[in-house]
Amino acid sequence: MYPKERQYSGTDTRSLQAIIMDWAGTTVDFGSMAPIRAFQGLFASQGVPISEEEARGPMGTEKREHIRQLCSHLRIRASWIEVKGEAPTEGDIDRLYNEFVPLQIAAIAATAVLIPGLTEVLAWAETNGVMIGANTGYADIMIEGLLARAAAQGYSPQSNVCATQVPKGRPYPYMAMMNAIELGVKNLAACVKIDDTLTGIEEGLNAGMWTVGVAISGNEVGMSLEDWNALSEAQQETLRTKAYDRFNLAGAHYVIDSVADLIPVLEEIEIRLAAGEKP
Repeated sequence: MYPKERQYSGTDTRSLQAIIMDWAGTTVDFGSMAPIRAFQGLFASQGVPISEEEARGPMGTEKREHIRQLCSHLRIRASWIEVKGEAPTEGDIDRLYNEFVPLQIAAIAATAVLIPGLTEVLAWAETNGVMIGANTGYADIMIEGLLARAAAQGYSPQSNVCATQVPKGRPYPYMAMMNAIELGVKNLAACVKIDDTLTGIEEGLNAGMWTVGVAISGNEVGMSLEDWNALSEAQQETLRTKAYDRFNLAGAHYVIDSVADLIPVLEEIEIRLAAGEKP
């Protein structure tokens, strides 16, 4: 059952109505480590180890599609043929996905810690009457533990959509649009999609929303908070610049380090909406 539809006045279409945030790397799991641990464990169990960079390549997509793209990766495919004697088949992809699910469930539950700054964003949204949606490339069967752990820390989005609940996952806009439907949003241009993956930014752009790329806490840098803080300022700046450039090239309207920097961006979008601007 959908939440009761919010009632808007004629002027409300020029004010921010909803923010829709990704999970791993955006609101929980600094560094988006859970999927990487699961994908690397999965392929290692097949005798075909993959690097973290390879595992992160298709990040943001639905997880069966993620496995499919990994199996199509030239180096991984060649290694698979060397070990198995033939290229990965559709049957292999189905089997890998079934084996991946319990690995992912365990990894998600172990890393579902709120990213610093999210609590302040939630308070700002409540004060300003802005609704909160969440979506993810995870399947719905993977996130029960995630939802419970996030709720225990004070985060329960009013709408949550998984890639397995729509016809196509990212970069198609269907998850963000389903969030908007469940939230009763009247104007997609008054919504903001926040994501740590380039494909998540593409999803938001395809949905006609403002987009904010999260550069440091998620997939582009791909480091735990402890590892990130251990870097020198020069090392951090090198990684930051590379991540910001990639999000800007992907068309993100804004790029920030983490959700801790989101409130000033939301306030600026409010001003631009009030002036009649659209994404």
